[in-house]
Amino acid sequence: MEAAEFLRLQADFTFIFWILLFFLFLWPQYRMKALQGARLNLIKKLEEKIKGRVVTLIHRQERIGLFGIPFYRYIDIEDSEQVLRAIRMTPDDMPLAVVIHTPGGLVLAAAQIAMALKEHKAKTIAIIPHYAMSGGTLIALAADEIWMDPHAVLGPVDPQLSDPRRGAVPAISVLKALEEKGKERVKEEFLVLADVAEKAVKQMEELVYNLTRERLGEEKARKLARIMVEGRWTHDYPITVEEARSLGLNIKTEIPQEVYDLMELYPQPQAIRPSVEFIPTPYLPPTQRRTQR
Repeated sequence: MEAAEFLRLQADFTFIFWILLFFLFLWPQYRMKALQGARLNLIKKLEEKIKGRVVTLIHRQERIGLFGIPFYRYIDIEDSEQVLRAIRMTPDDMPLAVVIHTPGGLVLAAAQIAMALKEHKAKTIAIIPHYAMSGGTLIALAADEIWMDPHAVLGPVDPQLSDPRRGAVPAISVLKALEEKGKERVKEEFLVLADVAEKAVKQMEELVYNLTRERLGEEKARKLARIMVEGRWTHDYPITVEEARSLGLNIKTEIPQEVYDLMELYPQPQAIRPSVEFIPTPYLPPTQRRTQR
């Protein structure tokens, strides 16, 4: 009898073990599916509000694994492939909005998206709830309208050259260094780098000009292209709404609530200790609280 009871308990524990194991593997997939469903529902609501297609280009800066190794997401070729596919699937007479939240990325990928957005025949909108730096700004410049949170920022689009020893090097800084030292006082490899830098600056300035010429006109588009590329700011300089408007950009600060709700569905992985905490409920102004009492 004891042996039979032991075998029964062993079978029960084995069954519970497999149930837990099954749940452990399926639960993350279920959560991801639920999250994707919630995102699509919000995108659908936003599409109904703007009466057009909505595409998201959202890059979170994440940490992977137990060691907290930083993994930086940015605009890459896969992004450009997907966004271009979405644009191709959008009728010419349908408005198109891109929600952008990114630190930037590959010039090639961002330029492809920007040019495709510019060539879309119906109204195009760049929606920026928090920031769209570098390549994100380049894409925003291609849109007919830019919707920004009052505290959101854009960034300069001056080209950055990849250097094995120094990392990203501003192309315009390379040219200034060459101008100060002179060609006779620098190494041959620096001359090659300077040649690439000169081409990169000219190409980016021409790209910004072509993206904005039809909306801003020849003179304003040239001026904007020069300012955004000439290196007057560091590459991570935050261009505010007021500053963007002073540059001639068409900025609106009325962002639909669905955009903020959508951003909540792209959460960062949970850290061991949260860096920001607050009670997530809106508070009424004191005058309204007294009235309700």
